[in-house]
Amino acid sequence: MEITLSTCFIAVDDHDKAIAFYRDALGLEVRNDVEFEGMRWVTVGSPSQPDVSIVLEPPLADPNASPADRQTMAELMAKGLLRGVIFATDDCDATFERVSAAGAEVLQEPMDQFYGLRDCAFRDPAGNLLRFTQPLEK
Repeated sequence: MEITLSTCFIAVDDHDKAIAFYRDALGLEVRNDVEFEGMRWVTVGSPSQPDVSIVLEPPLADPNASPADRQTMAELMAKGLLRGVIFATDDCDATFERVSAAGAEVLQEPMDQFYGLRDCAFRDPAGNLLRFTQPLEK
């Protein structure tokens, strides 16, 4: 039996800003853009991983959610307390330069970690944590 990752979700508050960031700054392709019951989902992914998708969804993608729950989720997102994603890269420093040049909020410049990775971190336009990791040469 084989289990692989197919889809993960990131909450965003502005799909157009999210598309510009994930497509233009990160180089991901937009695979789908769907609206339903006043909500919107956009699927992006790396051209080199056609079977793995990231869905950019509303902070609370449930049409039955209460206004209070929607407000709570919006507040958590504003604080950067929702989901995050870790991306692998073959060049952490070049990735850092590209993403920071696009205006992303820098949380950590590239640095070598004791556990064998070089990584850096940003926040996307909605405040989600994004890390970019590269294995250190042994």
